[in-house]
Amino acid sequence: MTKRNPSTTKIAAVLVAGSWGTALASVLANNGYHVRLWTRNAEQADDMNQNHVNSKFLPGVKLPELIHATTDMKHALQDAELALFVAPSGAMREVARQAAPHLHSDTLVVHATKGFETDTLKRMTTVLSEELNRPLEQLVVLSGPSHAEEVILKQPTTVVVASADNQAAEQAQDALMNTHFRVYTNVDVVGVEVAGAIKNIIALGAGLSDGLQFGDNAKAALLTRGLAEIGRLGAAMGANPLTFAGLAGVGDLVVTCTSKHSRNWRAGYMLADGTSLDEVLSRMGMVVEGVRTTRAAFDLAKQHNVEMPITFQLYEVLFANKAPRTAVEHLMGRLRTHEIEEIG
Repeated sequence: MTKRNPSTTKIAAVLVAGSWGTALASVLANNGYHVRLWTRNAEQADDMNQNHVNSKFLPGVKLPELIHATTDMKHALQDAELALFVAPSGAMREVARQAAPHLHSDTLVVHATKGFETDTLKRMTTVLSEELNRPLEQLVVLSGPSHAEEVILKQPTTVVVASADNQAAEQAQDALMNTHFRVYTNVDVVGVEVAGAIKNIIALGAGLSDGLQFGDNAKAALLTRGLAEIGRLGAAMGANPLTFAGLAGVGDLVVTCTSKHSRNWRAGYMLADGTSLDEVLSRMGMVVEGVRTTRAAFDLAKQHNVEMPITFQLYEVLFANKAPRTAVEHLMGRLRTHEIEEIG
């Protein structure tokens, strides 16, 4: 692994060109970076370069001229001072493995993916550390309440970047922050990653609740008890409980459980009428991270001996054909307990 050639031109690589990757590429381009946006799809790359739009994921929104799409991983990473990984959790290891031979030793590595690797139950920083041969402490995670559809339009958004290395977090903060995209720093990588992943499960449940017409009381309870589940698993994995009261925790939970842009909410809403999971995913046409994360969190809860009743019931709905209404009845019929003791 070599060092990059110094240049007066600021270069960033963004891997891959989904809606979130494209939106973050736009933030970087607006900040003066020459962005190389990597995609496997040559047709998509041609469309973005010729028409300056990501027709598949963010149709109708013009992209900054400083974004150049490419299918050449070596070119994407050449002399990049920042490499931003935004691959789906199921593809992160493969993308990182492809990137590793071309990544310079002094390139800042950030990821913005919310999920776990299903087979290993590893967080994305762990996957990147293994494939890129980088110490965990050098890696940065970006999370928080941030729909791509709003970020690309420069609507006010606030996120958090976390790293054990304050300097690395501040580098990422400096690269991304501007007047419409505010960035805070945090040292709790575990908490930020756990919160970002598990909130997608609760968003599936929120969509399910809304699809069943259960009303605002049920939704408020779901978000609140969902936050408790995030906190319990996060604490068991070594997170700082205060993180869950911040942007990566309650902030992202609220926006993902209430917004029309949330693909996890939409998937849950469609499941409510009995549509099969396969049909829902086919209609969505995009990765629904909450589905994979439900399977991973189900296993993580057992591994860490953590009670996660909402996650367990959603697992039954998604993978064991339990009727959504029956799952809610089972949640409501649980034995009485104490609220504060459950959070602890």
